[in-house]
Amino acid sequence: MNLFKLKSVSSTRSLWMILAGAAAIVMFSGFWSGKTVDQQREERLQVRNETLQLLYKHAPEAKEMVSKSYGYAAFSNVGVNLVLLSAEGGKGVAHDNKTGKNTYMNMASGGVGFGLGIKDFRAVFLFENKAVFDRFVNKGWEANAQADAAAKLADKGDAISLAITVAPGIRLYKLTQNGLALQATIQGSKYWKDGDLNK
Repeated sequence: MNLFKLKSVSSTRSLWMILAGAAAIVMFSGFWSGKTVDQQREERLQVRNETLQLLYKHAPEAKEMVSKSYGYAAFSNVGVNLVLLSAEGGKGVAHDNKTGKNTYMNMASGGVGFGLGIKDFRAVFLFENKAVFDRFVNKGWEANAQADAAAKLADKGDAISLAITVAPGIRLYKLTQNGLALQATIQGSKYWKDGDLNK
């Protein structure tokens, strides 16, 4: 394959990923909901509480880990796969256990994938200290290849081993309605502070 063809394939793939990411942001943002800022905040807090209850149901030991962490972030995510285009978007709340402050956040990812379908999953991040929590909240975070590879090393076991380390000082529980996901594929996912809900 010549160099021009390689560049063409790479450019097309990048374009699809950009379009998928943009679609995720539009599809899962609150812009089209017609809800007030206060209603959106309340909705996210409710989903946060439901996500934590789901986690505690499938991993009761996680309750202590959440309470002992510096802070945590809970996200509700929906993934859509339409033939060649896949997009994922979600909403969440990061909570500082020391100050009690909530920060409203978004997530999105996009890419190229085969198949049709919609999947719903939840994610709970635990932060070891103030530095990693503040960096996640204020600067955002992108799950890279190392985070994804580390997640795939998870083995069956108790709640401690199921809280997968995805970055220094950050652990993750990924859940479906059926329970904890033993493999958390998060590569390419981006998390950032919601500019409207944190005013």
